[in-house]
Amino acid sequence: MPKPRKELVSLAATPYYHCVSRCVRRAFLCGIDQNSGQCFEHRRGWIEELLIQQSKIFAVDIAAYAIMSNHFHVVLHINELQAASWSTHDIIEHWHSLYKGNLITQRYLQGEPLIKAELDAVEKYANLWRERLMSISWFMRRLNESIARKANEEDACTGHFWEGRFKSQALLDEKALAACMAYVDLNPIRAQMAKTPETSEFTSIQKRCEKAKTAHNPNHPQQQIKDLQPFAGYLRQDMPPGIPFRLSDYLELVDWTGRQIRNNKKGSMAKNLPPILARLGIAPEKWLSLSQHFGEHFTALVGDAENLQNNVEHFSQGKTPQRIRGLGACRYLFAA
Repeated sequence: MPKPRKELVSLAATPYYHCVSRCVRRAFLCGIDQNSGQCFEHRRGWIEELLIQQSKIFAVDIAAYAIMSNHFHVVLHINELQAASWSTHDIIEHWHSLYKGNLITQRYLQGEPLIKAELDAVEKYANLWRERLMSISWFMRRLNESIARKANEEDACTGHFWEGRFKSQALLDEKALAACMAYVDLNPIRAQMAKTPETSEFTSIQKRCEKAKTAHNPNHPQQQIKDLQPFAGYLRQDMPPGIPFRLSDYLELVDWTGRQIRNNKKGSMAKNLPPILARLGIAPEKWLSLSQHFGEHFTALVGDAENLQNNVEHFSQGKTPQRIRGLGACRYLFAA
């Protein structure tokens, strides 16, 4: 039986989550259906556009994404500080850009005078919606509902478009985050849909590469693409918010990994390893396995074995399970 979503998300453990949604009824999300010859390539644009649009409304950042023919991957970051900084007015405005709200909150935004009981109700709704605006469940729910509605309308049919639940994996540390992001960004190369990261259409890595080419200092968060969570550099005092790597190091890592996957060299270029691999402490052959089979190796929790053991209680309602799923894979693949 699948775990309740509340047991798969814990801000006390990590704000980063890898989510995957797949089509049902053998439907094509995007690409060309080899059986019918019908092209659905434009639907990739639907998802990319809606992903970016929603990230500006929710307190959820996009670290990486890749939109494939019958599924898509996205690495999400729950921005708790941003949600906490929003006023009641901000929260209601954000929510109303997604849903209609109700009569009381509509009157509140219009500046109509409200009695105390009505103002108390407004605060109650704002607190509820603040939680939802930093929820990956609500983020993915609205995204998938919107795409399903458009696809069903285009296909002139009804019924489910997506599998019942999206898959979610908690990324507990830097190693897990880097491995998962590279796995997501390299999806088109593994599927032989592209030869290089910068030509991988409808991926975050393509957008980052395009922006980096024109930036004077691509590692500066202010000079990176605004639609995605920025790379903030390595952990240090007074570190700005963002992904804890340098963008240039990550691009080098993805480029090197893509070459190994495409040429099937299995680590033969070890002498030219990107420095970030040494900093993360991951052996090259294990890294290549992570970047190609991340989704197969792990279940709900991903990270160094010690981090997995330290954080498992956050995902099991305070109880330590007798058996920690995925511990063996984490212990082997993230070992130095």
